[in-house]
Amino acid sequence: MLAHATTPLKCEILRVSHFHGPSAQLFVSRTLSSSRVQAFISTSNLNRPSYIRAMSSQVIEQMQSNVAVKEDLPLTSSYESAMEALSSLIIGKKRGDGSTVGGKYDKLERMTMYLKILGLDKDIGGLKVIHVAGTKGKGSTCAFCEAILRECGFRTGLFTSPHLIDVRERIRINGLDISEEKFLQYFWNCWYQLEEKITEDLPMPPFFQFLILLAFKVFICEHVDVAIVEVGLGGKRDSTNVIKDPIVCGITSLGMDHVEALGNTLGQIASHKAGILKPHVPAFVAPQLSEAMDVIQEVACGFMVPLEVVAPLDSTKMDGKLSLSGDHQFINAGLAVSLSKCWLQRTGNWEKLFGRQDLLEDKLPESFYRGLSTAHLSGRAEIVYDTSSKSFSSSKVSECSSGDLIFYLDGAHSPESMEVCGKWFSGAIKANQKRSSCSRAEDRWSNGHLQHRTEEVESTTISKQILLFNCMEVRDPQVLLPRLGSFSGTHFSKALFVPSMSTYNRVTSAASAILANSFNRDLTWQFELQRLWEKLIHGKEVDNVIDKESKMDAATILPHEFLYEDASNCSPVGNHFACSAVIPSLPLAINWLRDCVKANPSVRIQVLVTGSLHLVGDVLKLLRE
Repeated sequence: MLAHATTPLKCEILRVSHFHGPSAQLFVSRTLSSSRVQAFISTSNLNRPSYIRAMSSQVIEQMQSNVAVKEDLPLTSSYESAMEALSSLIIGKKRGDGSTVGGKYDKLERMTMYLKILGLDKDIGGLKVIHVAGTKGKGSTCAFCEAILRECGFRTGLFTSPHLIDVRERIRINGLDISEEKFLQYFWNCWYQLEEKITEDLPMPPFFQFLILLAFKVFICEHVDVAIVEVGLGGKRDSTNVIKDPIVCGITSLGMDHVEALGNTLGQIASHKAGILKPHVPAFVAPQLSEAMDVIQEVACGFMVPLEVVAPLDSTKMDGKLSLSGDHQFINAGLAVSLSKCWLQRTGNWEKLFGRQDLLEDKLPESFYRGLSTAHLSGRAEIVYDTSSKSFSSSKVSECSSGDLIFYLDGAHSPESMEVCGKWFSGAIKANQKRSSCSRAEDRWSNGHLQHRTEEVESTTISKQILLFNCMEVRDPQVLLPRLGSFSGTHFSKALFVPSMSTYNRVTSAASAILANSFNRDLTWQFELQRLWEKLIHGKEVDNVIDKESKMDAATILPHEFLYEDASNCSPVGNHFACSAVIPSLPLAINWLRDCVKANPSVRIQVLVTGSLHLVGDVLKLLRE
């Protein structure tokens, strides 16, 4: 809907100086003429290193063939270099280790200075932003908003975090992850400009700050009509709060999370979240406990913010199904509908699209229903059928097929979201539970026509529910794990505790190989999780403090029979746990589950993967290989 301006020449030639040798690259716009390349190289006052001067003739020659120069490196190699650069911006080896950025400026002061260096300080004010904070559901709410407004015909930009498999998931244009090529162009452009200006007082931005700066750069250069921005942590001091004049703000459901940074009461957390509210800018909030709502209303009153509490979307009035599973998504969908309506109204687009249709009407425009039924966000109440041992033309396995391995993935990591996750999983497996006999539908060709027939078949499937769990050490598993057992109504046959493959201080891509050290991790934390689980199951303290070598042997050797072992045989005192196991690596755990299904075609294994978005992302990566 917006006219696309010509990209400045300065942004078309992108230089990388952080790496040397094979990692140093020159990216050139494929549409740039050779004469303009020569003019830029000749007249630029930038201090270009020798390898770029030496390559100038090569650049012109390649440009005449309309090919981008990448020093003969495949795109994936270039991308891995960018991941190395990003990894260098991560402060600390793990979350919560107390590492801070150096320099004399605070976070938002640095953000303002970085924006100026990148030449975005004025353009950012032109973004028409929906800014969303919260503890639970802010990513889903943003995804719903993006899909709704895209279905209304707008060019959308979406920034969410964290990513599950590839960092490009964080920045979407028109519903799609930014391409590797565009990511690299914008990435190195921002990297070079910032690197040229760093000082002792203004170091390179840390990981999250760099990515939100990159998102702003992408949204501005790609001329999005709307930018939907999810807060990273908190709100008041979050790097996204450099947005000074959003169109509308939203606050999703609040709960106890990141207490080390936001405070250990719901009121303190609400104060941080309400920090994104801006004077006179409308805001919408999901229903909250009074301790949180009182704080939000007080902040809104001080800024003279028109604040509205939004009821969950009425499921009976929904034309079709929500694309994101779980009853809790109706809360997020209701908030997204209100945010989208307000954005359309304040930008003058509601009447253009829908005429005089009342904003308060219960019946939503068809584009809203389409958005609500097509929004996508991986790793949140997501069901994936593993077909590695079968030959299916569809990713969906028949309800009556045997030997099923089904993964239920949800990155819940707070007490409240764990409870919601448990309820969702319980409902999902009950909805798919086999009766003593079930209908099997088959499509067969007969006389040149596709015919559909249904027959009754006897089901002999044995269903086993497995918990595959890990959480970061800054979380409190003594609070998280009971929420899965006491609230969900699900009985887990076994619980498997595994370390994640990904690490906090290293960014990888979808194409990154699985590191060898992912099979040789310290399992102390996983054994602690197992101890807490066994205590939860048996109602008393158990002692699994044995020598490390015995622990590793027990973790490495897990027979198929363990899946069927009666929990009554559990003898924690004798170092025999029939209810749970620690497995040294995630690939080993996935392979063990697959082998169990192959060994017994009548078993259906339903695996709930939760506790960490890192774990969920790692499982998705393995399943897609």
